[in-house]
Amino acid sequence: MHSTTAPFTLESWKEGRTHERRAGFRGTTPEFGDIVLTAPLPRKTTPGSIVSEVRGPSIPTATFETRGIHTEAVDLPTLNRSTLRVGDALVRLERNRFGVTHRARALHFRYGGDRYRLWAVNRKQFVLVREADDEDPGVSLTAKQSGIGSGRRLAVRTTGRAVAADIALVTLFAGVDRAPLTRGGAVRSALGRSTRLFAESQY
Repeated sequence: MHSTTAPFTLESWKEGRTHERRAGFRGTTPEFGDIVLTAPLPRKTTPGSIVSEVRGPSIPTATFETRGIHTEAVDLPTLNRSTLRVGDALVRLERNRFGVTHRARALHFRYGGDRYRLWAVNRKQFVLVREADDEDPGVSLTAKQSGIGSGRRLAVRTTGRAVAADIALVTLFAGVDRAPLTRGGAVRSALGRSTRLFAESQY
């Protein structure tokens, strides 16, 4: 079912400690009810990987998982060696690592017969677009993170008519390291991981 979606804001939450820690954003939308993003899931439940998950009674459960040794040096799943699942579907991701502009570096994927693009506006803001086709004019969702610590917020505004999968996806990507979607962010992210891995190897 398509619905005109009012802007909504999710608030940050956190509970537990170390490997049992859960954190993310949660709140309620007028059209799709409660939404909870856990980013990431507790490490002890996902050995060898780092996983973010979004759930809600009126949206499909979606997860973004990254595997590999570099997961020991990150706080969120990365776009490298990653797997996106929406409901029971495994979604293939594509992007141009050498793109010059933010839109050229966008993430492309297809789910449920629809084509999606995700690109970064800056470090805190990104846009998810479900492209138009013969049956639907498509939709654009802009997500912006603000605040620090326990006062962090995720604000989402929609242009067009959204479906439940759109809401799940835009929320899920707030729990993903999107740095590689910008050239500067990709460099900083790689240097940060290398430094952190080296530091941890000295213990």
